[in-house]
Amino acid sequence: MRKSLLLAATAISTMSVPAMAQDRDDGTIDSNVIIVTAQRQAQSAQDVPIAVSAFSGAALEAQQIENSSDLQLTLPNITFTKTNFVSSSFTIRGIGDLCVGASCDQATAIHLNDSPLFATRLFETEFFDLERVEVLRGPQGTLFGRNATAGVVNVVTAKPQMGEFKASGDAEYGNYNAIKVKGMVNIPIGDNIAFRGAGVYVKRDGYTTNLNGGPDLDDRDMYSVRGSLRFEPTADTTIDLYASYFREDDNRMRIQKQYCQRDPTGILGCLNSSRNAESFNANSTIAATLSSREFLATQGIPTAFALGSLYGPDQYAGVSVPADPRTVNTAFTPEYFASELTFQGKIEHDFGPISAQLSGTYQKVKLDSRQDYNNNIGRRDIYATGLNTLAAAAAGAIPGLPAAYFAPLASAIIPDGPNGVLCTSDTDTTGLGVFGGNSICDATPLQFDRSNLDNSSWSVEAIISSDLDGPFNFLVGGIYADSHLTENSYYVNAFGLDYGAGLLGSFISLADGLPPSFLGTPYYRNHSDDLTVKSYGLFGEVYFDISDKLKLTGGLRYNNDKKKVRARTTLADFLVPYSQTTDAFESPFVGSLDADPGIPGNQLFQNREVKFNEITGRAVLDYKITDDNLIYASYSRGYKSGGINPPLQPIFAAPESFRPEQVDAFEIGSKNTFGDGALQLNLTAFYYKYKGLQLSKIVARTAVNENIDADIYGAEVEAVIRPDPDWMINMGFSYLHTKVKGDTFNSDPRDFGGGRSDAVIIQDITNASNCAVASTSGNAAGVNAFVNTINGAINAGLVPGLAPGAGLQPTTAFPADGGIASTGAFGICAVLDAAAQGAFAGAGVVPAAFGGIEYFSAGVPKNIRGNQLPQAPQLKFSTGVQYTMNFDNGMSLVPRVDLAYTGESFGSIFNGNVNRIKGYAQANAQIQLNGTDDRWYVRGFVQNIFDSNSETGLYVTDQSSGLYTNIFSLEPRRYGIGAGFKF
Repeated sequence: MRKSLLLAATAISTMSVPAMAQDRDDGTIDSNVIIVTAQRQAQSAQDVPIAVSAFSGAALEAQQIENSSDLQLTLPNITFTKTNFVSSSFTIRGIGDLCVGASCDQATAIHLNDSPLFATRLFETEFFDLERVEVLRGPQGTLFGRNATAGVVNVVTAKPQMGEFKASGDAEYGNYNAIKVKGMVNIPIGDNIAFRGAGVYVKRDGYTTNLNGGPDLDDRDMYSVRGSLRFEPTADTTIDLYASYFREDDNRMRIQKQYCQRDPTGILGCLNSSRNAESFNANSTIAATLSSREFLATQGIPTAFALGSLYGPDQYAGVSVPADPRTVNTAFTPEYFASELTFQGKIEHDFGPISAQLSGTYQKVKLDSRQDYNNNIGRRDIYATGLNTLAAAAAGAIPGLPAAYFAPLASAIIPDGPNGVLCTSDTDTTGLGVFGGNSICDATPLQFDRSNLDNSSWSVEAIISSDLDGPFNFLVGGIYADSHLTENSYYVNAFGLDYGAGLLGSFISLADGLPPSFLGTPYYRNHSDDLTVKSYGLFGEVYFDISDKLKLTGGLRYNNDKKKVRARTTLADFLVPYSQTTDAFESPFVGSLDADPGIPGNQLFQNREVKFNEITGRAVLDYKITDDNLIYASYSRGYKSGGINPPLQPIFAAPESFRPEQVDAFEIGSKNTFGDGALQLNLTAFYYKYKGLQLSKIVARTAVNENIDADIYGAEVEAVIRPDPDWMINMGFSYLHTKVKGDTFNSDPRDFGGGRSDAVIIQDITNASNCAVASTSGNAAGVNAFVNTINGAINAGLVPGLAPGAGLQPTTAFPADGGIASTGAFGICAVLDAAAQGAFAGAGVVPAAFGGIEYFSAGVPKNIRGNQLPQAPQLKFSTGVQYTMNFDNGMSLVPRVDLAYTGESFGSIFNGNVNRIKGYAQANAQIQLNGTDDRWYVRGFVQNIFDSNSETGLYVTDQSSGLYTNIFSLEPRRYGIGAGFKF
């Protein structure tokens, strides 16, 4: 007989070793009994034809799985990494969260007690008082929520128990002055009501040393509490109420380390061959560009005001980067705050042959994170000439430049004079920054970013299922979810941006006879002011016993998603009087610069809306050869909705939206138990045909998401060996093959020349973006001559709207070991584009005369056919050994060792050595002494025995930031002792 959710993802499967056995009260793993649960019904997991893994609460403790990141060390074809902003990617069988943006959905659906979560911080807290954690591999096309193309992670909390008072506590101390305290209390209230409360508190010092002094960075200070109430008014009715709160306030680092193969030319901040402990060339950045003598010259501004030259020493010239991945040099201490409030309710009633349940979830999430944008301290000596000139203008010492137009700028950014502190805009919502008194001042030039969000969401789900005596059973249901993101911004602040925004505004307002003004915002801000996601699904499954051994499952789901966003991107977009102290966006001068050359146009809010719908489902045929041997074959279709790209500034073009993902997944599997449980062996093989996989890259400081097609196949082997009840040996192995399907051309942000020697990569001196020009005939010399000719025209002032004197120099070759086949030059992309179209033919500049010229605003595309998907290692294996030594006095000693190896992968779809993530091994060990009757225990533990700096993912910044690589890694070696009690 089938219970309502028999084949749903709520089952605990034997595919994960710890869930293959019941837990002993002492926290170890014992017995050969394999249990799965499905709405108040227990059933052997070996009978469930699904690739799903699970860990009970005791198994999590035994294997030192403290958070979601640790799950990857045991599960086949699973990887987990933090990402660049405030999210993470839980990748299953090569499918993860490669989309970046407020409207992106997770490929791996995250559930709490079977209900979907939005923007959850669940991955940041520690696991505590859990009934189990389930991980479903493969698309869940029917029963489990929306957007589960990769699979599902379902965290199930421990529920109150009737009739018995229980309590437990655990305290732990380790290196880095780490303290962790956990506790639980279960209180019966009468015969049919019980309450359960639980909590965890974690505090430790940071993992990262700051050479600039101050506290160690990347520390933790967080807690989480929850309360659950269960009411059973009748034997057939259960009501569960749940509330939890999580809070973190510390200096957690989103970005651990930055690596770069320094480009000495400054056209690219970093080259394309390797990741070294080198500083990037800051002359490639927007901050350096807007304050450079080359850009100021084109605007007719005296170059004595420049903070430097794009051909001279940059902010990080000669500045070393510590080789140690956990050592940085920063003047800006990271700030991290996160909170999550969750309420849930569920009512279940069993009518006999029919069962019904109604559940709902409300969630409120806030997050705010800031840290040094470059994890380094730049030079200020190169600014001396420009700052001295500004101070002179502010004092009225430069004829023709009224002090009233420069004194407010100097007062805001160098309040103590050119040799005093440098003040940088704090992140704010007014658009005023440092010019509105919102500043952070330091002896060194600061640069930092901020990522924040404020999200509220709710969902409600109803399910009706049958438990009939015949061969036929069914399940039908529906879900509605609503998510509202009221604030989501990404900021980049830098002293150079403030200087450029203030200086440009001063000269423009002076020339136009307007009040002294600056350009707002003086920092970059990508702002989603209002994102609404409304989604509903209708689903159903039928279960038919063809015979006692052969069973068929079939299901369908209708998905409907609507997304609407109000967003904008701003950086030095509009004139704001220095005297204005209210919101800069209310300035009467907003929009006055739309036609000014060389200045990004005013970006007002954009309102965009997209709608998607799709039918998905699955079919499974399973055959039980014997009571201990099952084989199955399944087909499922998964779907993840598309979304809306963040708005780019108008000087760039990108699609407004991106398409949904769709995957057709074929899987065969076998679950086997031999020797009365002495050996358990499970095998799985799968093939995915993927359409529209969403990938992100950074263009003009903004994420642009695109779609590609891919083929994926692989296999998974898991085994548990139990030679006797006191020994348990678990082993797992997985193989994964991923590749981009068909001819797929895409531009690589690291190499805008597309690997062609007849291309020239241009760094735009007006906005720090890249473009490229190439030959239609393969004439490399002709392309170089074309670029040099146009740069000569810019230098001579022959381009309307641009003053002469930029001093642009001839094209230059990148270093031979840089991995860049093209040459490069500083220039102006819009002018080169016009010239390639023949706009300078009247002046004798004919593209055909140079062998034919082609212009690429987004870079020369390269064919990525056959490339591997990111975060998709081909090989993984893990093993664990546990032995229980039972003493005559009733005590026991349980040592356990776990080893996991994750093979090599890539952090970008473009692959190559610069994007390579090396394979790594992680080993943990623990020994626990359990007291008589398991009332107490003490333990010692060590995690990451080898102290590996294991990288899990990487992120490539855009051209105007320097093209450096941010990396993310697992924690260093941790060790300590703990003790606990239970009664």
